[in-house]
Amino acid sequence: MSEKASSLCDTAEGKRLFSPECPKWRRFGPYVSDRQWGTVREDYSEGGTAWDSFPHEHARSRAYRWGEDGIGGFGDEQLNWCLSLALWNGKDAILKERLFGLANAEGNHGEDVKELYFYVDGLPSHAYMRMLYRYPHAAFPYEDLVEENARRDASQVEYEVLDTGVFDDDAFFDVVIEYAKHTPDDVVMQVSVRNRSALSAELWALPQVWARNYWSWQNTERRPLLRNDGDRLLARHPRVEDFEVTTWGDAQAEWLFCENDTNVTRLFGNPGAGPFKDGFNDYIVDGKEGAVRRDSGSKAGALRRLVFQPHETRTFGMRFRPVNGAGDAESAAPDAVIARRRAEADEFYAALQPGLDEDARNVQRQAFAGLLWSKQFYFFDVQRWLAGDPLQPPPPASRKHGRNADWGHLSNADVISMPDKWEYPWYASWDLAFHAVTFALIDPDFAKKQLALLLQDRFMHPNGQMPAYEWAFGDANPPVHAWAVWRVYEMDLALTGTPDRVFLERSFHKLLLNFGWWVNRKDAEGRNVFQGGFLGLDNIELFDRSAPLPTGGRIDQSDGTAWMAGYALNLMRIALELAVENPIYVDIAVKFFEHFLYIAEAMAGADDDGIGLWDEQDEFFYDVLRLPNGKKVPLRVRTAVGLIPLFAVHVLEDKVIRQVPRLVERLAWFMRHRPALAKLVSRWNEPNQGMTLLSLLRGHRMKALLRRALDEAEFLSDYGVRSLSRSHAHSPFVLEHDNQPFGIGYWPAESESRLFGGNSNWRGPIWMPINYLLVESLYEFHRYYGDDFRVEYPTNSGKLHSLAEIADSLAGRLSSLFLKNREGRRPVMAAYPLLECDPEASDLVLFHEYFHGDNGRGVGASHQTGWTSLVALLLQPRRMTASANLPVGAVGSDDDAAEQALAADGNARFFHEANAAWFEANKGGHGGAQTDGGHGRDVDPFESLDVS
Repeated sequence: MSEKASSLCDTAEGKRLFSPECPKWRRFGPYVSDRQWGTVREDYSEGGTAWDSFPHEHARSRAYRWGEDGIGGFGDEQLNWCLSLALWNGKDAILKERLFGLANAEGNHGEDVKELYFYVDGLPSHAYMRMLYRYPHAAFPYEDLVEENARRDASQVEYEVLDTGVFDDDAFFDVVIEYAKHTPDDVVMQVSVRNRSALSAELWALPQVWARNYWSWQNTERRPLLRNDGDRLLARHPRVEDFEVTTWGDAQAEWLFCENDTNVTRLFGNPGAGPFKDGFNDYIVDGKEGAVRRDSGSKAGALRRLVFQPHETRTFGMRFRPVNGAGDAESAAPDAVIARRRAEADEFYAALQPGLDEDARNVQRQAFAGLLWSKQFYFFDVQRWLAGDPLQPPPPASRKHGRNADWGHLSNADVISMPDKWEYPWYASWDLAFHAVTFALIDPDFAKKQLALLLQDRFMHPNGQMPAYEWAFGDANPPVHAWAVWRVYEMDLALTGTPDRVFLERSFHKLLLNFGWWVNRKDAEGRNVFQGGFLGLDNIELFDRSAPLPTGGRIDQSDGTAWMAGYALNLMRIALELAVENPIYVDIAVKFFEHFLYIAEAMAGADDDGIGLWDEQDEFFYDVLRLPNGKKVPLRVRTAVGLIPLFAVHVLEDKVIRQVPRLVERLAWFMRHRPALAKLVSRWNEPNQGMTLLSLLRGHRMKALLRRALDEAEFLSDYGVRSLSRSHAHSPFVLEHDNQPFGIGYWPAESESRLFGGNSNWRGPIWMPINYLLVESLYEFHRYYGDDFRVEYPTNSGKLHSLAEIADSLAGRLSSLFLKNREGRRPVMAAYPLLECDPEASDLVLFHEYFHGDNGRGVGASHQTGWTSLVALLLQPRRMTASANLPVGAVGSDDDAAEQALAADGNARFFHEANAAWFEANKGGHGGAQTDGGHGRDVDPFESLDVS
């Protein structure tokens, strides 16, 4: 274990994370969703219209079947008990119990949250969490947001809550919600409200506690009960121990009770006894005394009516703990608990962040906070959802043949990292892989458990497919799970010093099934060329690649094939690690070595008509449309699809190979008997080189792709690499088929297409995961090529740089999205001028889904701290990770010498003894200029094995 890692583990939080007590500390956390309405799991409509079936207007009155939502929600890992905060400013038409946003059809760019909130701090054990919510003095502009966004078309920007003017003149409350645990089950909730205005204002504040409704769906045990017991509430639940709830702080609270039951009278006109779920709303907003009880219920709230003087702050809270919990010792007092856990959060991140400046530390800490707050209890039993519940009307018959009908095995009831608990309150398999890699820097145990979840039988389809996301579990996300498993394994080893081969081996066996599914289902002709569907890239192409094409036929995908090449490499590397202790994995490692080469051969070549994924004319990878009449049409759109082949790269070092008995012999046999494939492997037959490059590209093709990727007139922006070349801004690509044109152009920000819903855009903006993998791949290429291999950067600048230098620079461009520039502004926050002008908000950062391709403005989901939290790794000094090729440390690192040492590692021999005879018989010079595959180009020595 490194000195820095030891320092992290020696903090109070580190000791919690690496102790046997850690699961107890994780029991309570921010597991309540930001939005449960409008999700597939709550949809029982005939047409599968989730947003219409359960709209925001129903949310306050209708009990959820599969989860709960709230502002600043906190609860146990099954949401038996939940806590959150409700507010009323005396002017809103409804009680503010949950975050508001537009449904997909309401937004001019799809669904979108229309609130102002920030996740600002948190510890992995959730011993401490903090968020900020801004609530206006004036009536919240619900109607204005709906009407104005409906008026705008897709060519216009979204109308946001700041645009309404409701926050002008500081007429709002800053509401800070904090949670701190005295013991694993003793949770203190503190609410600090500051009136930011120079005028006085009123606020009704209602910390809430309630039980998730499980009794309305089937005959089951008795329902939970919250009962007024004088100076406390008793919380009794048939599934957990007894708890007590108390209040503390500013002003006396009035206890209110209702039931977490659907208001059937309001919604459906049916008679009902009540009080219902919306009882607090009806009592506070409408003054209906009969809407609440004063003695008991399954939902309770501690109401305070507060009058604020100008700039005044009021603090109060709620405590939830076991009935037999600790007494009221000074150390257990709420303010003492809050202060102690705040200090422990400071200690934890101080140990993690040496070498970072203050602004980088702030950005990284908020990135982790957003990731931690985005955990959610995800409950969905598809078989029950399809069949319906005994106590409810049966779902329509069409459900059994509609969405997810073939995923009846899927039964989830787990805490899972969400991309965004409002915009995407459901997991997505490739998002989760990136989340796990970031989590590994602060909590490798949770990262490993997250990756393992998707490989369990309750998630994984019997045919080996991993679920994509709840809107269509059967869609295919890019197969990056093996990459994430290997990265998390490396980072866990770096932090703990102990290799978790049990995790690696269990993951590997399930990944074998998934790899088999890809090979059997997504390679239509068995040619090692893949058709994966849209692969998470939404509107990257002319067509929806997951739907039947309007032209007929199918698309051979550059990205699908490249992802599979990378998958094979990652499985090979995992097998090599396992083979160190178990020689049986040698055969499997060689199998994936072979599989990679067969994919590489297919990717590099062309059919008899000269058409393949590599386009010799443009020197770029394109998808190929294969029409029913046998005609093949390259789709010459320069997108991220053509850059993804860069990601399939791995450098094998002799020191790795030598740890595995019989591997050299097996690989040497394969190379001698498959000479055409042997040409795809660089330097395998050269003595004293010490490393071997496995890649879809060699020097020439890699340089050709980088020439476009690093061209500021094409992919390169000041803030990273765009998802589509800017050349298409003035030269859109158009394909005509049967006199029907299909076109695609450059859109730097919001999507102008409704393909895949319209709330994301891959036709120009900057996406963090693609950029992250590009940076990582450049570091890996540099390990092989070294500093002498130099590329012009930016293209046409006349300046040559090593691949590591370019990776460092790209990482810096990506990080600069969030860091203050010379003017003190953060490019990502360009759409929030009021925040940028507010000295108290200048350090608040949002982590958007993607970013404007020209100016870096945040676009899409504003809290997608899931994969956008990868910036935390880009900011982190590289010494904290296990591998030189992890793209961290480009900003704020003070460990250049260590980085150089890592990059230069591996100078031993490789294959020489076993292949001496082959080498003698097949000598090929590495000196002087050579021609490249008969194409007449002079190439440098690094390109001598290019198969192009």
